[in-house]
Amino acid sequence: MTEEIKRQLWEWAAAYHCAGFIQNDPVQFPHRYERKQDIEISGLLTAIMSFGNRKQILKKADELHRLMGASPHQYVLSCQWKNDFSAADRSSFYRMLSYADFHSYFRRLHAAYSAFDSLEDALCTYAGNPMERLCAFLEVSAKSPQKKLNMFLRWMIRKGPEVDFGIWERFDCRDLIVPLDTHVCRVAYVLGLTETETFSLKNARRITEALAEVFPDDPCLGDFALFGSGVSGSINYRMKR
Repeated sequence: MTEEIKRQLWEWAAAYHCAGFIQNDPVQFPHRYERKQDIEISGLLTAIMSFGNRKQILKKADELHRLMGASPHQYVLSCQWKNDFSAADRSSFYRMLSYADFHSYFRRLHAAYSAFDSLEDALCTYAGNPMERLCAFLEVSAKSPQKKLNMFLRWMIRKGPEVDFGIWERFDCRDLIVPLDTHVCRVAYVLGLTETETFSLKNARRITEALAEVFPDDPCLGDFALFGSGVSGSINYRMKR
């Protein structure tokens, strides 16, 4: 990686890693809360919904948060979700995520918070890196890039300070994997951080390793550089690598 590319990544990271990033991003929803448990629940469910059209993501996430009210933690423990999200309702709540899917998410969260003080504590009972632990908790594959879950983990583990919360003390931000979306993948390819635009866990790890050359103690700081420059059009996708 050239010094010019390293300098550019630092500039982009500084430009997009700021409080202004929050207002148009799904991370705005967990920022509504102050208690750790509320932030965890809001963050996880918001991240799970973070795919597709940005406007629709924010609309449906807002609808979900109106249901959860002032405390997602109390909403989970009260079991009100059983009335709002029937286990038998396969109709769509957001795109391919059904009401039954959310019933399952809330059921898992209820079990976790009934046994542990926080989701962080619950994940510590599983083995592996942060992504593998979260995948085990949700019973999803840890062999795919899991963009949404890695974004949630970035929110919880990175110590921001502006955007991410850094409220999980038992995990190291050096173990995070970059959330691999279209913008991150494409910009990383154009800059030569990876040789492929494939959406795979292997590629997500390769991009993370490249970012660690620039941000050794905090590789996912580079997520802001890649994502922000891609969304804003700061990079010319036709540029020669």
